[in-house]
Amino acid sequence: MTEIKNILVALDLSDIDGTLIEYASFIADTLKADKVYFVHNIKKYEISELFDEQLKDINLDEIIGDELNEKVEEKFRSSTEWEVLISEDPYSESLINYIVNKYEVQLALIGNKNRSKGTGVVSGKLLRLLKCDILSIPKNVQPHINNIWVGTDFSSVSNKIFNLAGNLQNATTAMVKAIHVYNVPVQFSPYIPKENLDKKIESHLIGKYEKFIKKMAYKGDLTSEIIPGREKGVAETLRSKAETSQVDLIIVGDKGRNTFSSLLVGSVTEELFNQDLEVPLWIVK
Repeated sequence: MTEIKNILVALDLSDIDGTLIEYASFIADTLKADKVYFVHNIKKYEISELFDEQLKDINLDEIIGDELNEKVEEKFRSSTEWEVLISEDPYSESLINYIVNKYEVQLALIGNKNRSKGTGVVSGKLLRLLKCDILSIPKNVQPHINNIWVGTDFSSVSNKIFNLAGNLQNATTAMVKAIHVYNVPVQFSPYIPKENLDKKIESHLIGKYEKFIKKMAYKGDLTSEIIPGREKGVAETLRSKAETSQVDLIIVGDKGRNTFSSLLVGSVTEELFNQDLEVPLWIVK
């Protein structure tokens, strides 16, 4: 796993900013980060021409910068060094990508907002654009990690995910569970009774999981669960199960491969990322 030294937090002056700052403080302490960059993009082009006259003598950058600095000072309890960066760019995604590259950021924190109220900086484009890990935080989530679910498809990509889970477990003493969600291949259903197919697939997956864990040599305490996707699909099943199991963090990779599951394939990870999750989602690049 790449050591996480620099963290970016995307702020937008909405009511989710407080949650993001408090979670950033917690994760910076947990990972012993060196610096946290709080980033806000002012989209001046969105301000109607009707207000051009009223705003011409106002320094928006300075006003917003002062406001964000006050908010960070109030809610950021970590001793980690931090800085507020204010910029103007037509596209927030490109600005965040620029800062990630310029300051060698390893983790970007963004807010998970209800899609009916707008996505803010959260988008599939951002997921594909950034080369660093992404941690999506829902509003009002408490900054603690006691119960981690790690989505695995038993591929080599999963090694990085379990390395992160192991580091977080060492730092927080959280419980870690390896989760594999599968869907029964529809093309087989007319010929094989579903219950028989389920048993066959689960038996195959248990064997595959045991070989994978043995080869990976995970050093912490690890449990596992194999979950049938049924009609809901992999992303929706993982979301609903996690939210009823008091999970504090879901970790998945941005891509992967498996015969029966597409949990870590980009399209499903993106689907999970774009859901209105109640649980923080960490996507490992």
